[in-house]
Order: sequence, then structure tokens, then C-alpha cells
Amino acid sequence: MSPALLIALVACGDSAEPERQADASRIPARVTRHTDGDTLWLSGIGKLRLIGVDTPEVYGRVECFGRDASAFVRRLLPLGARVRYSLGVDERDRYGRALAYLYTADGRFVNLLLVRRGYAQPLTIPPNDRFAARFVAAARKARARGAGLWAPGACV
Repeated sequence: MSPALLIALVACGDSAEPERQADASRIPARVTRHTDGDTLWLSGIGKLRLIGVDTPEVYGRVECFGRDASAFVRRLLPLGARVRYSLGVDERDRYGRALAYLYTADGRFVNLLLVRRGYAQPLTIPPNDRFAARFVAAARKARARGAGLWAPGACV
């Protein structure tokens, strides 16, 4: 693919852009604990909140599709799974959780995968907004397809 075409696709938020990406600057870790669909624990950094996405809750008032989102993350990233992450501009939230973009060992972008499959909605909190346009575009397409929490009858 030509560099000009790739830039055009990225600028438009086109889903044809590969989900798998390699980046030597990402920090390696292992999954040590699951909390819910958008929060987990990693070796070396502790509790981590995925940037730019919001999955339905599973604690307190359990929200529709919350258990499904949590189960998806547990299947995708079982305990001990190797991952890589990069921290956001704001590295921690007010609860002390690390704020990061997370990638599977084979380079799949976990934050984006959650939105594309309908397990999460975009949640943009500047200055951690690097992929906000991609998350919004992915959510629009997931909703149009009726994926995950937008499936007919999923959240009655």
C-alpha cells in the first residue's frame, strides 16, 4: 500500500487499516488479574484501565452486556497472557490506575477490538484522545452491523 493511501485511510478512520501493529516502544507485560471488560492487572504496572473505551459495568449495578464484555477479555487475554502496552499522555487516572493502549502478543489492538466487536463504546477523555476518531468510527460500524451490545434483543 502506498504511503499516501495509508495516510488517507488513517485520516478517514477506515477499518481496512490492519488491526495488528508492531511497535518496539510498547512495554511487555503479562496479565495477572481480570477486573472487568476495560480494567485488568498487568505485571510490572498493576491495575490498568484501557484508554478510549468504556465497557458495561459488572460491579454494583450490573449493566447489560457487562458480563459478556468481561468474558471476552478473559478469553482474549487469559491469566499469564503476554501483552504489550503504551501509556497515555495522562499516565494514571484519579484512582491510580495506569491508562494505556493494550496489544495482544500478536499485535491486535485490544481497545479497538472491544469497540469493533460491540463490547465497548468510545469514551474520550483528553488529553488521552490519540485514537478517538478510530474508536468512534468503529462504534458507528458495530452499531450499524448490530454487533455485541447493539445486537437485536441484546439489551432488552
